[in-house]
Amino acid sequence: MKHLKIIFRTILLLSTLLPTTLEAKDNKEMNVEYFDSVEVSLLTCQPHDEIYSLYGHTALRWHDLHKGGGDIAFNWGVFNFDAPYFVARFVFGLTDYELGGYPYSLFQQEYRRFGSMVTEQMLNLTPQEKRNLWKALDDNLLPQNRIYRYNYFYNNCTTKARDIIERCIEGKVMYNEQENDGSSYREMVHEMTTDNPWARFGNDLLLGIKADMKTSRQEQEFLPNNLMHDFDHAQIYQDNGEYRPLVSERRTSVPAGIQMKSASFPLTPYIVGLLLLLTGVILFILEWNKKRAFLWWDLMLMTTTGIIGIVLFLMLFSQHPTVSLNLQFILLNPLPWFFMWSVMKGRDKRYWQITLGLAVLFLAGSMMQTYAEGIRSLAWCLLMQCYIHLRIIHRHQ
Repeated sequence: MKHLKIIFRTILLLSTLLPTTLEAKDNKEMNVEYFDSVEVSLLTCQPHDEIYSLYGHTALRWHDLHKGGGDIAFNWGVFNFDAPYFVARFVFGLTDYELGGYPYSLFQQEYRRFGSMVTEQMLNLTPQEKRNLWKALDDNLLPQNRIYRYNYFYNNCTTKARDIIERCIEGKVMYNEQENDGSSYREMVHEMTTDNPWARFGNDLLLGIKADMKTSRQEQEFLPNNLMHDFDHAQIYQDNGEYRPLVSERRTSVPAGIQMKSASFPLTPYIVGLLLLLTGVILFILEWNKKRAFLWWDLMLMTTTGIIGIVLFLMLFSQHPTVSLNLQFILLNPLPWFFMWSVMKGRDKRYWQITLGLAVLFLAGSMMQTYAEGIRSLAWCLLMQCYIHLRIIHRHQ
């Protein structure tokens, strides 16, 4: 974290100075021919162990080959993790990221330290298109423009790089649409979190039914690797009717290194769910034989459901469009908190009647939405408790 603070302060300083530098250069004799000796490339960074990097990263490199020219990395992923309420703002879709421009050598050093491979795709731009991009970056670096409202799926460091490149091109970028497999946002997130089951669990808990819908090629480019693949196969359709490849060369900017993986929780959500279900079955048998419910088990299930329910209730107010309609909220909601006292006193069966209906609807909803791993086990445990209470405890009430 300390290292990130240093990088963040450096980027802020350079971002403040760069617009002035770019404007000063632009006032010199920077005609179209000047940009013949400028290389522009898309940088695609592979994930490393930090949680924010699980999906990779995208940046642009501006390499001026003239004597004294700069070699700059333009990065739309600059944020201050220590900013007030950063995590809460991120969850609610209120996070502000910004564009930073800083020496490319510093960018390389960062990813060498993480052991992450960086792939560089040289963009096949004309001098005029490079000039257009220079002006666009200059404008984007202005204090009033460099900050933007971050959205993981729709407006992130990768989509910002793609959009500014497409805007500078004099022609139209043609992608190979036939390669789109129609994957959903959730499927793509699962692919990137294979080795991080608890990160996948958290995503699945918060993402709603919209995350299970099929996506277009353009929507899939929120992931750096997808954009890199699409750029490799893209063509620029020029005004004269001719085509040219968008990428002229692909090379490795930072080779893959050794990554130090921190130890994770030994049990996966799937195993925890199985243990929960096994515990529920054993207790159900004991309760059935003793003809009574275990209050501590009731309260544990209600507390777990209620705590998760508060989180999902708050997500209803998030600006992330893929979390607004979450069928898991049918079961995981704050309702238990309103019935906790009456359940403790053993004189209210309404909670179990309501929970029975909600649990059945919840399980039916799993045919339309992918639930977080292990959550269905919680539903089955609640159903078993509903049976104990409604058929045995409150049978004659």
